[in-house]
Amino acid sequence: MEYGICPLSMVPVHQSADEASGWTTQLLYGEVFTIPESRKQWSRIRTASDQSEGWVRNLQIQRLEASEYEALCDPDAMHLASDLISHICTPEGLLMPIPVGSSVHAAATLSHTHEGDVFQPKSGKDSLIDTALIYLNSPEIKGGRSPFGIDADGLSQMVYRTVGILLKRNAPEQASQGSALSFIEESEPGDLAFFDGPDGVINHVGLIMRDNYVIHSSGKVRIDRLDHTGIFNVEKRLYTHPLRVIVKVL
Repeated sequence: MEYGICPLSMVPVHQSADEASGWTTQLLYGEVFTIPESRKQWSRIRTASDQSEGWVRNLQIQRLEASEYEALCDPDAMHLASDLISHICTPEGLLMPIPVGSSVHAAATLSHTHEGDVFQPKSGKDSLIDTALIYLNSPEIKGGRSPFGIDADGLSQMVYRTVGILLKRNAPEQASQGSALSFIEESEPGDLAFFDGPDGVINHVGLIMRDNYVIHSSGKVRIDRLDHTGIFNVEKRLYTHPLRVIVKVL
């Protein structure tokens, strides 16, 4: 088995070995993965944190030794950048901007240094909404996981990563990672609300806020009203996402 790491600020993970294909997800700086298949210009990868698969260009990744990969997978060693944008300094003294949520504990492995603050992994549930608000007004991009483009599943995943909880990449999988609540009144800020698509299958997720609001990515990361029916968009004056279930993960 081969192993790799993302040495750049952000790298798209494609559905196929073709730049025109859509994204399955996005690697942020310092994230590691296995490489089940390697070709001349592309490699198929499987991320360590959530087992997402897809294709990346070989020019945008760096190989690791097995021992380096194992060390970087240690959850107790994880440190994530907490500034909206911070910087990595290369051995040549050049600065590279990286987004919030980047795995800066990997900097030493890449002979880099990180200039910025990090999240405290044990900060607890009270910090989840404050973290989610960092992404407010970020554009929705399918497969994105950064403040420059993020989808609903990526938002919940990235927010929970900051407190040391690794959610799966897609909303239906995330919905099975906690305990379902019977009533919306039982929920607390930071709990996850899941919503059905037209086919009755979960396809959307948001983080519950105080006073019957939810923060989620729909067009952009936004705050809307939430009740037993679902998400009510005040601007459109209609319900946009029917509520399926509320889940307590932390």
